[in-house]
Amino acid sequence: MSNGEIILACDDAGIFKGEYIPKAVGHTGEGRRHLAIAVLLYNREGKVLLQKRKHKVFDDIWDVTGATHPLHRENGTDESLEEATLRCLKVEYDIDNITLKNLGAFNYFAKYDGLCENEHCYLLVGEYNGDFKLNPEVGYGYKWIDKQEFLKDIESKPENYSPWALESVKLLRKERFFEA
Repeated sequence: MSNGEIILACDDAGIFKGEYIPKAVGHTGEGRRHLAIAVLLYNREGKVLLQKRKHKVFDDIWDVTGATHPLHRENGTDESLEEATLRCLKVEYDIDNITLKNLGAFNYFAKYDGLCENEHCYLLVGEYNGDFKLNPEVGYGYKWIDKQEFLKDIESKPENYSPWALESVKLLRKERFFEA
């Protein structure tokens, strides 16, 4: 499932209590609640960047811009939410130097064929207007879509989106993201 990555287990409030688990443990059977990140980029034209995700569990469906987990590093330190998000954007799109805003978090559980997502997921957003290149190892494709079109599409065809994208939209609505 992973390349030996170690993630941070947490409680339902997202509090890390010092327990590190292999990524596979967090994503098999019922999994273990762990910290995760979803990131959504938007541009000055009012569009959001979506990715057609390559994913072990939820493959070939639309997702927010990117998703990852804060990792426990070999040197004994843990990535911050922002460090993990910046790593994600670098790996998935070769994007550097972006200012991000943490909109909060949500819990969700989704299961498919013995694999699962059991996450306390933070949503970070940021404006980006530059060039990028999607890493073909993480995504099949991408699209910029108007915020309102995205909202209509995810509401009318939720099965076409990742479970964390669906939960992200609830938080984006609460934060009035679609009104801006």
